[in-house]
Amino acid sequence: MIPTQVFGRTGHLSTRVIFGAAALSRVSQAEADRTMELVSEHGVNHIDVAASYGEAEVRLAPWLGQHRKDVFLATKTGERSYPAAYDEIRRSLERLRVDRVDLIQLHNLVDLEEWETALGPGGALEACVEARDEGLVRFIGVTGHGVEVAARHKASLERFDFDSVLLPYSYVMMQNAQYAADFEALASLCRERNVAMQTIKAVTRAPWGERAQTRATWYEPLEEQADLDTTVHWVLGRDGFFLNTVGDIYLLPKVLDAADRFVMRPADEQMQAVVAKRGMSPLFT
Repeated sequence: MIPTQVFGRTGHLSTRVIFGAAALSRVSQAEADRTMELVSEHGVNHIDVAASYGEAEVRLAPWLGQHRKDVFLATKTGERSYPAAYDEIRRSLERLRVDRVDLIQLHNLVDLEEWETALGPGGALEACVEARDEGLVRFIGVTGHGVEVAARHKASLERFDFDSVLLPYSYVMMQNAQYAADFEALASLCRERNVAMQTIKAVTRAPWGERAQTRATWYEPLEEQADLDTTVHWVLGRDGFFLNTVGDIYLLPKVLDAADRFVMRPADEQMQAVVAKRGMSPLFT
């Protein structure tokens, strides 16, 4: 059974594995419906989508029509100005066919110029706050990629009291000393403020590089169940963290199976063995 934990200050008892609906970006409605049946079977009660994830919001709508009350629903806006972000939030509600979402997130807010725009006067954050005041959203978060994201999220929390953050967390990424230091500083602040920490890219093997892309993910993922077990369990072994699932519907069952069987965190020696065996390398450098 997938463990649960309160999602920061929201009070929602979320499964520690969150369905990353980026996996629905480019699938048919029938494929999306089957995927959501699988998500339901595993008891996952937290969904993370974004306005920029292709048709994912549209694909979720039929399932949400029957299960909206059963899940914590998050989406994201990648817009940086107030009017564009507000319009995109309203558009997401229409595409999802819901009256409100539980969490709106500023999507991939890392670039300094974009950060200043989004969090400044007339920026996207103002649109999120207004949407919250109007009851269209309940909580506000921030997400991002790259080696600078942990430090940027910490700065974001010093600028505004966000309810959640989302960023990469994997054994390979944490071998980068600077990233690890920034990440731990962010984690400490999130514990102090009861900010939910969502993690991504746990099952990354390496960038695709010159290899042909054979999965829907924009990175090459691990494939073998044993490897997925080890990497998923490594993240879940960190108390307080949530793991967002893989962006490929055909790998998703393996990730959910791994989460179902979580007992304890693998030792460093186990992680090092997988890294060496699969030639793992960081997605962000």
